[in-house]
Amino acid sequence: MRCLMHTPLRRLSCLLPRCMPGRWSQILSPKWSSLRLSCSTRPGVVTAADVVNYWQKVFEANGIPEARESSEYIVSFVLGAKTFQSLSSKSLRTPLTAAQQEQIQQLSNKRLERMPVQYVLGEWDFGDLTLKMRPPVFIPRPETEDLVSLVVEEESLMYEKNSGLCFPVPAPRPVILEIGCGSGAIALSLLHKLPQSRVIAMDKEEAAVDLTRENAHRLQLQERIHVLHQDVSYSSAKQLLLWGPVDFIVSNPPYVFHEDMASLDAEILRYEDLDALDGGDDGMRVIKTILALAPSLLKDSGSVFLEVDPRHPNMVKDWLQAHPDLLLVLCAIHKDFCGKPRFLHIQKQSS
Repeated sequence: MRCLMHTPLRRLSCLLPRCMPGRWSQILSPKWSSLRLSCSTRPGVVTAADVVNYWQKVFEANGIPEARESSEYIVSFVLGAKTFQSLSSKSLRTPLTAAQQEQIQQLSNKRLERMPVQYVLGEWDFGDLTLKMRPPVFIPRPETEDLVSLVVEEESLMYEKNSGLCFPVPAPRPVILEIGCGSGAIALSLLHKLPQSRVIAMDKEEAAVDLTRENAHRLQLQERIHVLHQDVSYSSAKQLLLWGPVDFIVSNPPYVFHEDMASLDAEILRYEDLDALDGGDDGMRVIKTILALAPSLLKDSGSVFLEVDPRHPNMVKDWLQAHPDLLLVLCAIHKDFCGKPRFLHIQKQSS
């Protein structure tokens, strides 16, 4: 599965051990129930640090992984901060109101039901952007930020190459197609980092399309993105061609091997869209479709950037060699921050 780790900037892993349903009041031990009572009967003297420590103990008592981080994210969110460490000393000393304590309790109840923190808070940071999150739309993982960076780097190289010509041609605005947009994390990050770009984003799930559009409007990027509610297929390729050939195709497609789906953490199986994860028997069901359609969608020398399972680079290379008519070449394999081969750069040869 994807490489996930905790990092300071709101990157709490959403892949957690098996969930234990039930509200906290039903599963807390008497010890923690009495602690709650002692806090709730002393309004005006409960600080942010008190509540973080309390919910950390509650989460630990109920087997919630990353208990401290979960508690800190929830409390800092209610206090209007991105991280607990960014709270001012005054905020840390100021007693919490009854309304704040109630909100923290409601959010913590959801966490105790093993809902991923991204869904609990209803938003999450991806790169420089804060995006709305809600189930079952796929939660963007931190390593996918590197996929965005690879596209930005390639566009910069193309721009520099054109600028170095004796008679440089004005570079057109790059057109990017994202397949499987989910929350819009990749598409909107590319629009943010490449101010001249335009994006066509598509997803087969209506919930994902709606969330991408909502995030685009919140970030005031809606004028440069077209969000389409459709699956990637040969029929959809005909419709996409109406927008003209694209410079880049980027996708974090479903790539989990079907046999591995049952072993995913219960949070995923319960809350996230499994179709956004299940890549079929070899994990390449959607990957093969994207590659088969790419030559008809890309400009000459256009590129495909994919996030894949670490087992896929060699499989993709062999598949492309078996389909030389596609005129696609695997140019580079890039590793994620865990050192696993995770990203593929595939380029269309000039015809």
